[in-house]
Amino acid sequence: MKKKSASQSAFFNLRVLIGLFVVLAGVFLALAGFGAFSALAQAQQKNKIITDSKNPLVPNGFDCSKIHELGIDKQDNMRAGAIMIACGQARGGFPSVFETVSQAIQKTLAPLAYGAADVDLITGAETFPNVTQSETFSWANPDNPNEIVVAYNDSRSINANPINISGASVSTDGGSTFVRLTKSNGQSPFSNTLGDPVALFNKPTQTWFAVFIDLACGG
Repeated sequence: MKKKSASQSAFFNLRVLIGLFVVLAGVFLALAGFGAFSALAQAQQKNKIITDSKNPLVPNGFDCSKIHELGIDKQDNMRAGAIMIACGQARGGFPSVFETVSQAIQKTLAPLAYGAADVDLITGAETFPNVTQSETFSWANPDNPNEIVVAYNDSRSINANPINISGASVSTDGGSTFVRLTKSNGQSPFSNTLGDPVALFNKPTQTWFAVFIDLACGG
């Protein structure tokens, strides 16, 4: 087996170091040149007058040197952004890596289809014209997902005394069916309330709460 002499090894290492130095020097000069070119281009763009704008947000005749004076570089709106791009003071059309990754994650985690067959929340008698329900708020029991409460505005008892325009429906089968909460007098159990619904489940007490605007509390 042949062995290289120490002088040959040192000569080889010296050539490698010289080669690396030349490469690094070239990269440095290229970057420096690019930076100078970019600075020159930016300076030229800064004094540019927009004359051929195809973007309705960027008016022809706009003087790019006025960007700082007009505070456009401090604004966060589509017109200011378009002007900054047209004047070479900002880059556009390049989404960030974070945004791209975030969108990919959202698409991966999104369900293939939203919802299922429509389910009627409203059971029991309805008397025209008090047949309007709106503004639903849904919540499920975290300890029993089959238990769901949906609170909403319900005009069923609008003529009651006291007024009652709040309602709620309950499901015990995961939302396949619902039953509207109704007192023996045919009205909602939320007397003297004006809707604007919220439904909550208190885990420590294992208790459901419905929240509405209550006239007894001053509205």
